[in-house]
Amino acid sequence: MQQGSTTAPAHVLALDDDPSVRELVGAYLADHEMRVTAVAREAELRAVLEREPVDLVLLDLKLKGEDGMAIARALRAESKLPIIILTGRHEEADRVMGLELGADDYLTKPFSPRELLARIRALLRRAQMHATLADSVASVRAYRFEGWELNLRLRRLLDAEGQSVALRNSEFNLLLAFLSQPQRVLSRERLLDLSRLHNAEVYDRSIDVQVGRLRRKIEADPRQPRLILTERNVGYQFTAPVDTVHG
Repeated sequence: MQQGSTTAPAHVLALDDDPSVRELVGAYLADHEMRVTAVAREAELRAVLEREPVDLVLLDLKLKGEDGMAIARALRAESKLPIIILTGRHEEADRVMGLELGADDYLTKPFSPRELLARIRALLRRAQMHATLADSVASVRAYRFEGWELNLRLRRLLDAEGQSVALRNSEFNLLLAFLSQPQRVLSRERLLDLSRLHNAEVYDRSIDVQVGRLRRKIEADPRQPRLILTERNVGYQFTAPVDTVHG
């Protein structure tokens, strides 16, 4: 499976068995300088992915004769392509399941083409930001701060005595986000983008929970944090100087 860049024009691959939706999406996005390939079957979607780069997939979960959930699951297992799922207005379980399978966003039918465009643009910006961050840390072997070391190759956090401190995957990603941009105030949305947490319906609560867990791992007194400070109504700041180890 190929993944394209987010340079203009972005290529959106839409899978929906409703011809009116395919026509609407194709015409509206084309009017806004995006390239659209609209297909009705999974086999057609696969054929497009095999032959050309795609920047984002728009996927209807309710397909006649095909399992939209299974398609979403396979796409996420094979690629990091941004995925927006389409669901019925009252199908909350489908939305939750789609997000749990790794979809990045969802829209309920009927949807506003203008909102669809805004969400696509937001996801493409996020994908580009992730690619830029990945490039910036590609040569980094470890980050060091206050006697701690986060080894990126081994995905391991070591304390001042060289003892390994267990981190959940989400905690590792959040700490990496802080260390890659130290002494900068980062909004919750920015941290969520950088650490790749999902589920838009619990964004703020998710980041606050993860910060609390991380403080318990690295702060001498989590109730009086020194390393990760809260910036009221804004987000968080990692205050300690960070040394970068390359190689």
